[in-house]
Amino acid sequence: MNPRVKAVYPNPDFTLTLTFTDGSIRRFDMKPYLGIGVFRELTDVNLFNSVSPFLGSIQWKNGQDLCPDTLYEDSKPITS
Repeated sequence: MNPRVKAVYPNPDFTLTLTFTDGSIRRFDMKPYLGIGVFRELTDVNLFNSVSPFLGSIQWKNGQDLCPDTLYEDSKPITS
């Protein structure tokens, strides 16, 4: 089982900075999802910025969410 999301920060370029329970900080690119189904609404910056941690994953105020395993496996580590 992959680590779960502890914190999320939305970035202006439609990426998310995620902090996981193992202490890793990773960047997830939402742009490939923004043209698909319920994720289309997230092109609204105010809605995109409403993201918050939810039960080990993330969720937006309109209910969109992503699997925590997808967030971990498809994100890139941020190195200092």
